[in-house]
Amino acid sequence: MQKTIKELLKLNIKTSNDLMLAKRKIAKKYGIKIIENSEILKYIKNLKSPQPPLSRGLIRILRKRAIRTLSGIAPVAVLTKPHPCPGKCAYCPTEKDVPQSYLSNEPAVMRAIRCEYNPYKQVQLRLRALEANGHEPTKIEIIVIGGTWSALPEKYKFWYIKECFRGANNYNAKTQNSKLKTQSYNSKFKIQNLEKILIKEQKKNEKTKYKIIGLTLETRPDYINEKELLEMRELGCTRVELGVQAIDDKILKKNKRGHGVKEIVDATKLLRNFGFKITYHIMPGLPGSTAVKDLKMFKQLFGDERFQPDQLKFYPTIVTKGSLLYRWWKRGKYKPYSDKVLQKLIIDCKKAVPEYVRIIRLIRDIPGESIIAGNLITNLRQVLHQKGIKCRCIRCRECRDGTLSRLRRSIKLKTTKYKASGGKEYFIQAESKDKKTLYGFCRLHLSQNNVLDGSALVRELHVYGELVPVGSKKIVQHSGLGKKLMIEAEKISKKNNYKKIAVISGIGTRGYYRKLGYKLKDSYMVKNFK
Repeated sequence: MQKTIKELLKLNIKTSNDLMLAKRKIAKKYGIKIIENSEILKYIKNLKSPQPPLSRGLIRILRKRAIRTLSGIAPVAVLTKPHPCPGKCAYCPTEKDVPQSYLSNEPAVMRAIRCEYNPYKQVQLRLRALEANGHEPTKIEIIVIGGTWSALPEKYKFWYIKECFRGANNYNAKTQNSKLKTQSYNSKFKIQNLEKILIKEQKKNEKTKYKIIGLTLETRPDYINEKELLEMRELGCTRVELGVQAIDDKILKKNKRGHGVKEIVDATKLLRNFGFKITYHIMPGLPGSTAVKDLKMFKQLFGDERFQPDQLKFYPTIVTKGSLLYRWWKRGKYKPYSDKVLQKLIIDCKKAVPEYVRIIRLIRDIPGESIIAGNLITNLRQVLHQKGIKCRCIRCRECRDGTLSRLRRSIKLKTTKYKASGGKEYFIQAESKDKKTLYGFCRLHLSQNNVLDGSALVRELHVYGELVPVGSKKIVQHSGLGKKLMIEAEKISKKNNYKKIAVISGIGTRGYYRKLGYKLKDSYMVKNFK
């Protein structure tokens, strides 16, 4: 096998097609099966100094789903165990031994079931899979899914996040011996002990190789209060996903959501004043709505300062078994949008999205066989892209790669100011001179009502480009761009008469901010102005 891989690497491979042709040719020559990319990557990883040196382009071609880490981080989704949901939403499927609103054949759910919903196992499994496919997941965003996080027992929540950190801290790609270190949840655990161990694991994660630089939790708007957000900060959470679905009381009531627009507004304001990044889940096509209403609501998200989410996930309404909506559909009381109507709606929404918003998803990853009625196009983003549909959202502009020299020649700082939740938001972006490429950005929130009185709040700092481990060759990441964005945020804060600035830092990025003169205070990284 080594001989055939060595021969393959000597060939002039510049595209995915070149790679596939080369693999077929070698397989035919030696009478063997086609070599897997993971086998080639494993061979490369064991080479101390390959001759001639391998290009990053080849490594990128070999990677499976390379886009996973081209935004600068390695997302790792983990599921909590099934737990009774406080909601009775009409569109939610209910399946035995699966978290509410999820299906057992969804990829993330299947992985979680394989790991018995154990967070330690899930983290380590995903890290192994990412590395096997050529990624370097040293900057991790843990995304906890599984329904309403806030409704879970307190001890379970602390145990769960503690195990996520432990899974990253103990991960060793060489030994992969995690069986002896796995711990099961026990309701008899003492919360004080869990809190102490969590703090210990968090401190360890500041210096470990596989750093958790972001932690996302999903919940309902009506479960957000100050006590809940203080607990989330203690856990290390930096981003919250809210199941908003619609911003119309009649539609929410018809779909038995259990809360109204007021709760969405209040939750958004609290989250912003605590410095969290805010993601809305939006569901076009709900019973009681129309494409015209959906577009109007979408535009209101950014025309009304009470909302202004930072990120969006489109989850077009679909019909699945085990939901009240399924019964409505069978009786003829509900009809989903056609593909044509849905695509036009999403195109119109994309045209209206501001450049300070990131559209994370356009379609939920539900297998086609589980969809009884509704959209069946699982690669809708790619379909729209092929039609030339683009927008000014962050994801459509973000840099996927770029050398440091190119960055220096084309960088331009631009600040967009807008009102949000009774305060002022400053979106400081580093973009190319032609405004087509976004290299990085900083979100600064100025308000007199935030959790740290008298402090400006940096809610997010992100530098795009291919994920690069600390100490690696400089491309966009590690080019000093993050520091430039922070300096600009500090200038704006001083100009507005703030005496200090705080960052809602992920645990794994605390060391970075310490180098910029920040100190840890009440789970935030804070810097006093002289």
